[in-house]
Amino acid sequence: MKRLLAGLAIALGLIGPARADITLRVGDQIAGVRSILEAANALEGLPYKIEWSQFPAAAPLLEALNAGALDVGFTGDIPFLFVYAAGAPIRVIGASRSLPAANAVLVPKTSPARNFADLRGKRIAVNRGGNGHFQALGLLEQAGLKPSDVTLVFLGPTDARSAFVTGAVDAWIIWEPYVSISSIEDGARVVADATAVFPSKTFVHAHLNAIRDKRAALQDFNDRVARAKLWALANPGTIARISAGLTRIPEATVLRSLETKRETPIAIDDAVVRETQGEADLFTRHGVLPARIDVTAAFDRSFTNRLGAGN
Repeated sequence: MKRLLAGLAIALGLIGPARADITLRVGDQIAGVRSILEAANALEGLPYKIEWSQFPAAAPLLEALNAGALDVGFTGDIPFLFVYAAGAPIRVIGASRSLPAANAVLVPKTSPARNFADLRGKRIAVNRGGNGHFQALGLLEQAGLKPSDVTLVFLGPTDARSAFVTGAVDAWIIWEPYVSISSIEDGARVVADATAVFPSKTFVHAHLNAIRDKRAALQDFNDRVARAKLWALANPGTIARISAGLTRIPEATVLRSLETKRETPIAIDDAVVRETQGEADLFTRHGVLPARIDVTAAFDRSFTNRLGAGN
């Protein structure tokens, strides 16, 4: 971690100063990144302006980024595969890794299911083309089941939770903070997580125009986010208090989510590229992606290559 902090500390001086007349249009989900930056005081002395936009999930954020309405945004690694496969002018410039429990399969507290295999024949809510969809297919393969052995119901987080609470679906595959929200407020129970299915990562995406025109600001912002995430690991209570004020999610729920995720910045190295290629290949096997894609060119390693591998 010291080596990572040192690399980040010197990074700011390597690409020239960011300009005060530049505005970065940043897409966030449920104030997750903004709350960390504000709690860590990581926006002090900002040499450019930030215009925040908040989204409930990855799909609308990536749509906005693809359309050029955002310069940079944060989503899980899985949803990015679809916009990249469709030719979106977006590249990954940063990454962080969370613990496998950050993505979970939830069942009602009265459900007899004790593991994923017990959901054979059941209705499972997932977000189409997202982490939930991928996790479902990976868990089906692990359990020796076929997609036809369950019914995947494609819903966004808000509608999925409603269906889950009312019993319209038997299980819900979802990510934090929704895992903690439903566990605490709905009495949901976890029967599986992402262990051995996929390495849960968050990507920092940037539009190609922003990489060309706002590179110094992007580099500075990416470094500030990484430093703030490292700080957050040691100060989850402060993050929870700030985030609760921004999102109206109860502080105890936010704290549980942060401690479940333990999100840590990582360099974009060969291992990250291989993992992402494996994720794309799973979707191709199941016909979710129509053809195999090579993800190598999806990454711009220059924004994190000073940090070294394995951080």
